[in-house]
Amino acid sequence: MAAPRLAGRIALVTGASRGIGAAVARRFAAEGARLVLVARTTGGLEEVDDAVQGATGESATLVPMDLCDGERIDRLGAALAERFGRLDILVANAAMLGQLSPTGHHAPEDWERTIALNLGANWRLIRSLDPLLRASPSGRAIFVTAAAAHEVRAFWAPYAASKAGLEALVRCYAAEVRRSRLRVNLLDPGPVATELRRRAYPGEDQSSLPAPDAVTEPFVALAEERCAEHGERIGSP
Repeated sequence: MAAPRLAGRIALVTGASRGIGAAVARRFAAEGARLVLVARTTGGLEEVDDAVQGATGESATLVPMDLCDGERIDRLGAALAERFGRLDILVANAAMLGQLSPTGHHAPEDWERTIALNLGANWRLIRSLDPLLRASPSGRAIFVTAAAAHEVRAFWAPYAASKAGLEALVRCYAAEVRRSRLRVNLLDPGPVATELRRRAYPGEDQSSLPAPDAVTEPFVALAEERCAEHGERIGSP
């Protein structure tokens, strides 16, 4: 059997209670990573942890939290520094669709929460976790994006604006750390059978789409120590 590709590496995954985040967590565990799993839903995190323990015998560190709470993200970095002293992999996956409606019709609270989670929380993660990623001999940061960042879609303003902002944020960050050992990339998994996708396209037959477990390979490739990509947008154009 091939050696685990992430053996001993400490990986934090956001949005880890379901969908792509849960699939990445399971795959990373199978590849030998030590997991820190973040999501709002405690029950969902526990289900993922049960699956990880059943497959590997190892348990994850579970962090139930709302990523719109920036102060909690700050405390997360401090707690990880005390416990591990470093972070090898960040998978910033958590996101929300928000409401689909004409741009001028969005309720301010919906707009603000979508931007806060999809964009603001990722800045807070960078701010909190950058020292830990740099402390790793081969830190890797993977930010999940989507085609909506570039495609013009009526009624998608909050989600599209937040993902476009995320891509600009991550490219700036990648430029800033180019001379370090840290590698930072964007990853667009493309259409996947997830709850977010179901809300966006309620009439779509999701049986024709790949399941979350089918799109984990690029995450592993970008998380490996040998990964050389930096400042790239991997996946769908």
